[in-house]
Amino acid sequence: MKSLSLHNKQFELFISKEEISIIISKIANNINNDRIVDPLFISILNGSFLFTADLMKQIILPNTEISFVKLSSYTGTNSSGKVRDLIGIDKDISGRNVIIVEDIVDTGNTLDHIMDSLESKNVNKIYIATLLFKPNAYIKDFPIDYIGKEIPNNFVVGYGLDYDEIGRNLPCIYKLKE
Repeated sequence: MKSLSLHNKQFELFISKEEISIIISKIANNINNDRIVDPLFISILNGSFLFTADLMKQIILPNTEISFVKLSSYTGTNSSGKVRDLIGIDKDISGRNVIIVEDIVDTGNTLDHIMDSLESKNVNKIYIATLLFKPNAYIKDFPIDYIGKEIPNNFVVGYGLDYDEIGRNLPCIYKLKE
């Protein structure tokens, strides 16, 4: 599909499923090559579920674990600027090497929220992996260790990303038509 309509908005194809697969392989290879010891991947729900599933299929590090947190910061096509915990980490992760898995990093407010939470848990080291990164929207200074693709500050949907909770199931990523 080259374009589609979700709710009252029109979207056009931006990143194909083939390109998404190549991006994920690149991220997985970089993580595997860094040989992180006993990593705990923390996937940020809901948006990262497809990315995390496909990424984890390619991770070959020993003693790899995965956990999920559910945070919310969007209303419609705009970031609310406030991050809410919906589901948190419920086990001791002190001393662990943690890899945060994000679908998209734009302002960095969600990252700021989870970094605060993780630092209070005495983890060893925190890495950040994101499928998409919007450098022009990013207002924080956390280093992003694994960036799949830098994109302009467009609103995107598909492959886990939603517009008012729909569109997550799309195999490609679409951007809002201007």
